[in-house]
Amino acid sequence: MAAAREPSMEDILASIKRVIAEEKEIRAAAPPPSPVSEDDDILELDETMAAEPLAPPVDLGPPLVADALADSSRLRIEELVSVAAAAPPPPTVNPLEELVREMLRPILKQWLDDHLPGIVDEHVKREITRITGRPV
Repeated sequence: MAAAREPSMEDILASIKRVIAEEKEIRAAAPPPSPVSEDDDILELDETMAAEPLAPPVDLGPPLVADALADSSRLRIEELVSVAAAAPPPPTVNPLEELVREMLRPILKQWLDDHLPGIVDEHVKREITRITGRPV
């Protein structure tokens, strides 16, 4: 029952690929910023400018991932998608296993609620100390 609410591996991989592709499209469509002088107080529209959107261009900054790395990652994800698509379907759920999962889920949730913030806090402090050289 719980598995029906969770996205499949294919859905997750497709979502990652979609986000990477959208970022590349946004970067490719974003026009380079044009220099503006203080003397420019008249806006002249020509045919090329009339087709452009009136919203100001969005400065996305430098890419989060190098193009070669993004392409390499995309290929590896596509390979995983093809392997996952060719994999045999999972076995039917064992009723006992499903019952145990349903019983353990609230216990696991409670444990995570109690302990995860402390674990994350400890690791963040340790990393900040490591990076800055100063204890937090």
